[in-house]
Amino acid sequence: MRSPKSRSRNNKSNRNRNNPGNIINRVYDSSGPEGKVRGTPQQIIDKYTQLARDAFLSNDRVAGENFQQHAEHYTRLLSEAQREMEARRLQSEQQNRDRQQREKEEREARAERKSAQAAAGEGDQPDIAPQSDTMEEDGQSGLVETPESKPKKAPARTRKPRKPAKSDVSNEDTDAASGTPDAPEAAE
Repeated sequence: MRSPKSRSRNNKSNRNRNNPGNIINRVYDSSGPEGKVRGTPQQIIDKYTQLARDAFLSNDRVAGENFQQHAEHYTRLLSEAQREMEARRLQSEQQNRDRQQREKEEREARAERKSAQAAAGEGDQPDIAPQSDTMEEDGQSGLVETPESKPKKAPARTRKPRKPAKSDVSNEDTDAASGTPDAPEAAE
């Protein structure tokens, strides 16, 4: 088993590895002749270019050249980072194209296999011996009985409503033809 001390050393060394990340948006501190300049490479380039312009206007060619050299350094740094990013982008696009091509070929191969299986299924079918639908003499067919194979029960009959109990219904309220009480008549 490893000691916790060795693990912490490994973690520290992993943090210090050379991982450039996104150089274009990284903030730098530049110690130039006029003090520190802080910002992204493009901001530092703009600042040093402005300082060089101001130095040339004030007839200080040495300071102007110095500022131009600082700006040129960050210009090279920025252009190299952009080239790396473009190379990564192109590599990623190429990998995507390759992956898409592989997937397309796999889909086509699957489609071919599927059509080949369908074509094979359309050919001659094996002969199957006819079997009778009746049960054997002893009532055993050798098959497992499933709910689908059980005989269906006849649907339950619905009951008719009960006839009302006989009460003292006068002959006046019943209809002579049907023997049922008269329906209430609508008011005129």
